[in-house]
Amino acid sequence: MPPFSLVLKVFRPSRWLPGITVLWGIVMTLMGLVKTYPQLIGVRLCLGIAEAGLFPGVVYYLTLWYPRYMLQYRVGLFFGAATVAGAFSGLLAFGIGYMGGVGHLEGWSWIFIIEGLLTVVVGLIAFFVIVDFPSTATFLTPKERAYLVWRKKYDNSSVGEEEHFALRHVIAAFTDWQVYLQMLVYMSIIAPLYGITFFLPTIIKNFGYTTAISQLLTVPPYVIASIVLLIWAHYSDKFENRSVFIYAGLLLLLVGYSINISEASNGVKYFGTFLIVIGSYASFPGVVTWLGNNLAGQYKRAVGMALNIGFGNFSGAIAANIYREQDSPRFILGHGLELMFVGIGLVVVPILIVLYKRINDARDQASRQRIEQGGKLQFTIQELRDLGDRAPDFRYTL
Repeated sequence: MPPFSLVLKVFRPSRWLPGITVLWGIVMTLMGLVKTYPQLIGVRLCLGIAEAGLFPGVVYYLTLWYPRYMLQYRVGLFFGAATVAGAFSGLLAFGIGYMGGVGHLEGWSWIFIIEGLLTVVVGLIAFFVIVDFPSTATFLTPKERAYLVWRKKYDNSSVGEEEHFALRHVIAAFTDWQVYLQMLVYMSIIAPLYGITFFLPTIIKNFGYTTAISQLLTVPPYVIASIVLLIWAHYSDKFENRSVFIYAGLLLLLVGYSINISEASNGVKYFGTFLIVIGSYASFPGVVTWLGNNLAGQYKRAVGMALNIGFGNFSGAIAANIYREQDSPRFILGHGLELMFVGIGLVVVPILIVLYKRINDARDQASRQRIEQGGKLQFTIQELRDLGDRAPDFRYTL
């Protein structure tokens, strides 16, 4: 996945991102035509390859346009579209399911085909809509382009970010302690998110509803989650804080899964699914943005975020296999493992806050002492750029 993010600096984003979107849509369409399990596995592998470069690529692309405390709302708008898609997917599945037998295909085949073709159309339109970089945006005046470039370059450094590629940037990302702690936080959110996305209809069906009604009942949680997601993203940028909203999401997940693993009534458990969907979807943009805010240097940020998302998604693979039919209706194994991931996040987030705050306080104290003593930074401008987020003038976002 890291090469997919770095390739944005080589190829134009207006070609790369729409290109893999079209590829994704084609593969999705072909999934509706598979006849055997080996064919399904092969096509799903191809889908994963196409998917791997999209989300980290889009998030990294947004970091090239927006400063740190305007970023989460934009990531939220992008990911909020996925949340809205989750709401409509239930409606689409409900409607398309009645197409079973058309063209001698099952209803589930038509779901893949229709949604895949829609993805191809959107990807083709994107070729003509996406703008590459602020410096090449033709819809802006030269003065506006210069301002955007300046604002982004000096957003988190007094001397500007390092913009030239070197192998040390890749090594710096692989050896940065925060990447791995943030990966645990990412896993604590993405595992519940994948789990509830894949199995919400199954969980609701075990409340005693038909498959069609279960699909319809998946819609309200996603609608509410979309609203909460944008509200949290707005205030996270406004207060320049990520951890509070991430922790709030983890607490909602804790309560939601605790309700669903219990012997509560079906109505209460349905309420619990609202908490799970809101907690996972509304906090996810903050998880991605938090690491992006705290990695300085375009190439280190690209590699670090791709590592975080790429390896963190392994928890999503786990979540896709823990809801077994024999565990219904309480799904103790599935809900229990999701609670384990949530517990990891509840522990690691405070650790990150303490570590970030200690580093920020130490740098503040060193800066005050230097000012009081009338001293100057013992670094050249290029050395400060090379240090990136380890530079004495960089402050971590909490």
